[in-house]
Amino acid sequence: MRTRAAVALEAGKPLEVMEVNLDGPKAGEVLVEIKATGLCHTDEFTRSGADPEGIFPAILGHEGAGVVLECGPGVTSVKPGDHVIPLYTPECRECPSCLSRKTNLCTAIRDTQGRGLLPDGTTRFSMLDGTPIHHYMGCSTFANHTVIPEIALAKVREDAPFDKICYIGCGVTTGIGAVLNTARVEIGATAAVFGLGGIGLNVIQGLKMAGATMIIGVDINPERKAWGERFGMTHFVNPREVDNVVAHLVEMTRTPADRIGGVDYSFDCTGNTEVMRQALECTHRGWGESVVIGVAPAGAEISTRPFQLVTGRVWKGTAFGGARGRTDVPKFVDWYMDGRIQIDPMITHILSLEDINKGFDLMHEGASIRSVVVF
Repeated sequence: MRTRAAVALEAGKPLEVMEVNLDGPKAGEVLVEIKATGLCHTDEFTRSGADPEGIFPAILGHEGAGVVLECGPGVTSVKPGDHVIPLYTPECRECPSCLSRKTNLCTAIRDTQGRGLLPDGTTRFSMLDGTPIHHYMGCSTFANHTVIPEIALAKVREDAPFDKICYIGCGVTTGIGAVLNTARVEIGATAAVFGLGGIGLNVIQGLKMAGATMIIGVDINPERKAWGERFGMTHFVNPREVDNVVAHLVEMTRTPADRIGGVDYSFDCTGNTEVMRQALECTHRGWGESVVIGVAPAGAEISTRPFQLVTGRVWKGTAFGGARGRTDVPKFVDWYMDGRIQIDPMITHILSLEDINKGFDLMHEGASIRSVVVF
């Protein structure tokens, strides 16, 4: 069949909207009609050429929602007509990682997924002249139709709006999950969130859900203060307005009963390695925990004095908020539909596929929280 897609022909160039060929699903695969897709910083990381593992030409996009049209042989968990969210972190429930229950990083299709291919080592997309087009993160949601492995699809309720729940495919789950699954923040905790973009705002609402009492947002954009407060932030710090952001945060959290100071938890949502260090060092001596969410540039390294770790602080990383996609994503959709989490305010721009490059411009300008393409 033919479908419309925004294709990344080469690194650093705008996406080109065109018709492409799409072969039907093979064994264990599903044909999905994508109804809406969000534009994530990870897509831009690859499109820009900064991603050392970026492969071109490719159809990017990993934050989508749609409807199952056709199932390949052996597919049992979804059927035509089901509403689904693609998962860039699959859940096979059979590999050593899934069975360990210690991680959400399923390894069943990791190798082919990283090479822009489906599990059989081939691609379903091609140019009209036959040139193969690579898949992206196993999803390729910048296409009106795509083929995805069954284990990389979460079946969700049918009354949820596609243009909102697509955001659960990455940003919402990553931010809230980092709080609930990775850090496991407890009632009464203090926390600092570095970077109040889409991920950071979801971390904030995750902290509010967890019962954190002091939620400090840290961002160099003063306009993000109002956004943070909208989702539960209690304090705001602009690093450009203080001499030393680490010392400032430690001082903010000192009390008569605890003169050491420091937040219980911190979250880096920037991808900046210097900020990652600040996020660790502002946590409390003895038990402070800092979670790295932001994706750093290729070759970047983080550093701190060993003293920071020897005295009890912990550095942790998280992917997809520690969520097990097929199991947890339907719960996030329920939370949204039940009013427990907010998504609507974060969808600041609705675009057509033809205007998809405008979404990346808005991202660079800091003018959007999340742009969504509706097919």
